Amino acid sequence: MSTSNTSPVDQNVFDPRVAAELREKRKAKIKSSLAKRHRTEKSFRFFGFSAVVIGLAFVALLFGSILYKGLPAFWQASMKVPVYFDPQIIDAGAKPVQSAGESPAHYQERYIAWQTKMGMVDWDALIVNALIAKDPALADKRDDLGSLYTSSEAYRLRDMVFKNPSLIGKKEDIKFLADANVDVWLTGNIDRSLPDEQQQLSPEIRQLADSLKANGIIERTFNTQLFFNPDSRSSPATAGLAGAFMGSLFMMLIVIFISIPIGVASAVYLEEFAKQNWLTDVIEVNINNLAAVPSIVFGLLGASIFIGWMHLPISAPLVGGLVLSLMTLPTVIITTRASLKAVPPSIRQAALGLGASRVQTVFHHVLPLALPGILTGAIIGVAQALGETAPLLLIGMSAFVANIPSSPLDQSTALPVQIFLWQGNELRNFFEGRTAAAIIVLLALMIGLNSLAIWLRKKFEVRW
Repeated sequence: MSTSNTSPVDQNVFDPRVAAELREKRKAKIKSSLAKRHRTEKSFRFFGFSAVVIGLAFVALLFGSILYKGLPAFWQASMKVPVYFDPQIIDAGAKPVQSAGESPAHYQERYIAWQTKMGMVDWDALIVNALIAKDPALADKRDDLGSLYTSSEAYRLRDMVFKNPSLIGKKEDIKFLADANVDVWLTGNIDRSLPDEQQQLSPEIRQLADSLKANGIIERTFNTQLFFNPDSRSSPATAGLAGAFMGSLFMMLIVIFISIPIGVASAVYLEEFAKQNWLTDVIEVNINNLAAVPSIVFGLLGASIFIGWMHLPISAPLVGGLVLSLMTLPTVIITTRASLKAVPPSIRQAALGLGASRVQTVFHHVLPLALPGILTGAIIGVAQALGETAPLLLIGMSAFVANIPSSPLDQSTALPVQIFLWQGNELRNFFEGRTAAAIIVLLALMIGLNSLAIWLRKKFEVRW
């Protein structure tokens, strides 16, 4: 009688009922595992989507806050009145003309004397008379009218007559900016319920400003002087961004003409021609390290070398452009090398196989295909340099400059530094909105540069 070696467990495996139960258990386990994986995937998607939404919400909050504060600053309280250039007030005489046989020194003496008389003219009287002519009821408030407009408007009338003496005896409609404190009062940027000792204007001036606004003499108009005037401390209402804009423009031109050619040429050499050895490895490591160096370190380097050793003019766009060029170089080199690496090796092999030299292969085939990425990296680097502030503070570009620079060697400031200076101005109620307006201008330039990078990438993109 033979005995079977099959155990009871093995026998149960071949039992149809037991096999069915095992299959059901496996199915249930697989189903549970799939359900867990699907829940995990849904949770990951939810948290990822939530992170994007939260990030966009914070960006929208930031932009909304800037727009809410900055957009009103593009409009400013002003008054347009007909100014009569009264010859009885402008009693300096006609502008001197050099006569035949008169020596230049004698003519210069007469011209300086005429300028001195013109400087002694009561130009404020012309503006006050124009306001009274607009509303004769203001005649008994002559002493208060001079506090309504910003102080530099009288000098603007003087400069107009300097340039065109034929204005004397004529009447011209001229728009005058209201004083900064008047603008703050009329726009509601100060609590009107504060006691008189905490107000920036006397009760008479506040009442007069409200009356002129109600009568339509003072109205809010688009402030073009924000774009065409330099900064001003004596007349805050006329402070503008023209000087800072020109300083940033000169610096960006220097960055474009220095960092981009040098950066692209360096990247092409390292990627396409340099031999892979310890020296190129050291160079690559240092380039990557320089890209992570804080921008303020480049400011210290610029102050030490360009100003301390080379004695270049302090607070000049030339120095700022050189510092920003050093800061931008690693970005341009890294992005250019990444674009060159993205070109398929088959392009190089095909060109070399058809008899092209190494230089022809790079400049006729590889570079054109890598051009979109190179342009994108270069423009992003320039946009990054446009928004830098810290290195410019260390080379003196935080100084107050009341003139618009005419060359990279003139003293100047930059848009980010101008924002920094306005943010700390003591007339905070007025300059808070103007600071936000300057941020809007800077953001518009940076968004424009990034949009240009996207457009160039799409335009020159080649599919292979």
